[in-house]
Amino acid sequence: MRRTDAARQLGGFVREHRTDGGRRLVQAGVMLGVGAVGLAFGIPVAVASVGTTEGAPELAGLLLGVGLVGLGLGIWRLVQGLRTREQCFDVHERGLTHRVAGTATLIPWEDIASVGAHGDDGRPLAEARGMGFACVIKLRDGGSIRVDTFTQDARELARTAHAAVHLGRRPEGRGHRRSP
Repeated sequence: MRRTDAARQLGGFVREHRTDGGRRLVQAGVMLGVGAVGLAFGIPVAVASVGTTEGAPELAGLLLGVGLVGLGLGIWRLVQGLRTREQCFDVHERGLTHRVAGTATLIPWEDIASVGAHGDDGRPLAEARGMGFACVIKLRDGGSIRVDTFTQDARELARTAHAAVHLGRRPEGRGHRRSP
């Protein structure tokens, strides 16, 4: 669906919020690499430490733990990256267009049940990991859409959706003049 078609149904275009799927995939690759290295070293250390009680079992456990956690997180981020490839949110006066991998879904503000955001995760590198801010847009049909810091200006998208859904303050599209 073209942006002009969406604008006919949802009003004037306000702004676009693209999701950086490439960054998700890079993170997945790094996590999978760390997991593979952890297992590659952990398995031989575990085999070699059978029957010993000196430091080797602890080292084997650490390496295996890093490997398994790295693989698990890497697979999770890979799936997430593939599911949301080319994701973009277009804000319009009367709703959102959610585009993912060539398909577009029009979501009028009335079809959104709630907008819940939480953020400012104080953990080190939370923003870089895509975990510094998250917003969940719950739809009236039971579905939901998650927006995180991989999405460009995710906080502004969450503020705009919250204002439109919960406060009745709809955004104004390009070329729209405020009435005095």
